[in-house]
Amino acid sequence: MSNSRRVYSTDDGDLRRQSDPSEQRPPVAGDGIARVAREKSGRKGKTVTVVRGLPASALAEAASDLKRQCGTGGTVKDGVVELQGDHREKAAARLRARGYEVKLAGG
Repeated sequence: MSNSRRVYSTDDGDLRRQSDPSEQRPPVAGDGIARVAREKSGRKGKTVTVVRGLPASALAEAASDLKRQCGTGGTVKDGVVELQGDHREKAAARLRARGYEVKLAGG
């Protein structure tokens, strides 16, 4: 039985769906660079523009400004600004105008 492992627990549920913490990617270091990326995975095929690396104190204000500039909806989740649709260029231009160093990430 050395090759067996627990797959379900009444306390934790299905343990097969939980990833190993050692396999998770480390968060982007707080290097002061705003990374603007386009993502579709895990969103039922919908395109979302994601902005990472902004200071926590400026997230709500930046999200509001970016939503207004791009004319779209969005939210702040887990320290990340999400905008509905592909608005990488507009978001990057607006963040540069606000004084952030910006890198376009992803495809």
